[in-house]
Amino acid sequence: METAAQGILTRDEMESRRLMAAQDLQRGLSQSQVARKFGVSRTTASRWNRALSGRGVEALRKRRAPGRPCRLNSEQLDGVTDVYKAGPRAAGFDSERWTTTRFAEAIRVRFGVQYDPDHVGRIMHRLGLRERRRSRRGEGFFTMPGTILTRPEATTSVA
Repeated sequence: METAAQGILTRDEMESRRLMAAQDLQRGLSQSQVARKFGVSRTTASRWNRALSGRGVEALRKRRAPGRPCRLNSEQLDGVTDVYKAGPRAAGFDSERWTTTRFAEAIRVRFGVQYDPDHVGRIMHRLGLRERRRSRRGEGFFTMPGTILTRPEATTSVA
């Protein structure tokens, strides 16, 4: 029997593996044989078999991993885009550079919703608002898409 390649699988690959295992289970392979073939534990093969027996093949399909619901509604997310496009100066900051900390503060002031700066970066990415650049100190900062940034000359030193 073939053994599945070890490694990290995508959600689609995991679903495909479960569905192939379901076919083998339906053909009469034992849970132990399925576990060996697909490189999973017997417990996992048993869980797949139980799901297959109880709710059918659909129970082995991938499900959406929803996570926590967004605290901003769709209108507010449009407003977040407007805040970003208006720029940091319009939000009361003294430069034209958005940082995730500044953007989180602008969201808090405008909508009363407080986000961690790391999460604000994910929101910016999801809304297509940022081009990520790194400053020399390693802090992330963000500019309007299409903005051309010049990079200060890097100094090299041998330690």
